[in-house]
Amino acid sequence: MGIVRYNLKNLPPISKKALSKADELRDTEIDYSDIPEITDFSKFYPWEQRDMFKPVKVSITCKLDADIVAWLKQGGKGYQTRMNTILRDVMAHAQ
Repeated sequence: MGIVRYNLKNLPPISKKALSKADELRDTEIDYSDIPEITDFSKFYPWEQRDMFKPVKVSITCKLDADIVAWLKQGGKGYQTRMNTILRDVMAHAQ
């Protein structure tokens, strides 16, 4: 039998029986033996998982100090994405 591959766009439908079985399963009954344990979460940013999470973008106008904009732009193209990442990081640490 060949390898079967799925992505988010072509997942097979889930039956009510399968959903019912999953609902009845307790956490202690789940076999995690084939999944490596994650011990270092320092570089884990869930919002960077673009295939699984795409936040809605909102266009805004804001005034920033010139030195901040210059600092953001010194990294080249993509300064707005860098600004968004920085703000999201601050937001995550504030929660």
